Amino acid sequence: MRDQPPHPSELYGLKPSNVAGLSYVVSALATTAAALWMASHAAPILWVAGQVVLAFALVQWFILLHECGHGTLFRSKWLHASFGHLAGFFAIIPFHCWKQIHYRHHKWTGWQDVDPTTATLTPRTLGRFERLLVNVCWRYWLPLFSVLYRVNNFWNMPRLMRLYRSQPQLRRRLLVNTAALATIYASLISMVGPITLLHLAGPALMLALVAEDVLLLSQHTHVPMNLSHGRSVDPYRAVAQEEFTRSLRLPSWLSRLWLHFDAHELHHMYPFVPGYRLAQIPYAPTNEVSWRRWIPAARALPGEVFLFQNRNESGFDV
Repeated sequence: MRDQPPHPSELYGLKPSNVAGLSYVVSALATTAAALWMASHAAPILWVAGQVVLAFALVQWFILLHECGHGTLFRSKWLHASFGHLAGFFAIIPFHCWKQIHYRHHKWTGWQDVDPTTATLTPRTLGRFERLLVNVCWRYWLPLFSVLYRVNNFWNMPRLMRLYRSQPQLRRRLLVNTAALATIYASLISMVGPITLLHLAGPALMLALVAEDVLLLSQHTHVPMNLSHGRSVDPYRAVAQEEFTRSLRLPSWLSRLWLHFDAHELHHMYPFVPGYRLAQIPYAPTNEVSWRRWIPAARALPGEVFLFQNRNESGFDV
């Protein structure tokens, strides 16, 4: 391992592969199908196993959506849109909305009030109800945050229209994508029935959102960032974003199955490298922490402190 991060030009050989990308998609499809088969059975042990496996698959689909948005899952670029929409269906995120917002996230990482995915966590005075809600949900593992992450960033049409007011074609694409996905969900609920759908996938969805709460909030929350306060600022270069990012080190087998989604510092520094090739980068990031240490330490903090402060302000090295 090197003491200094490699120059991006040294890593341009780490390209995506159609075979690797398709293998991950086939794995997610097979896992989803097996989970739904188990969840459709009356035997309690099969149903419970189905929920756990389906939760795992739903997180897989979220990670595949992430890779498709970056254009790093396949070598052939045209494959990303098709499978991006499929992954977006399972992740409950419209693909085009994801792609645009996630691009802005990478561009503005380090500026908390400019990055659209962190702007809502800018330090501010919380109302009594808001403080209570945040603290209760964080303490009792209620996945409020991964739900709000979706609603506020990818389904919030008024906000999206404001962000892209000067791009009418893009606005139409976002509207059509969101409307189409909402129509598919409504049709599915109508055909299958809400009770049946809840029985098949409700607990699995809850478990997946809980897992995503941990993954998403581990990446940038409680990490010191800058505030623009409305000033015009320059974005940080990708290789300079390490200090604004945290990597939650998962068990090696899980990291491989989830395309090294836990190597978040390396991903921000080299976003052109496929997730399944991040482990080939000869550099150990400075903010990597084991999930065994980070999760108990973060959960020990009140939600309002963890979410709306950083370690310099709170004094907690989380």
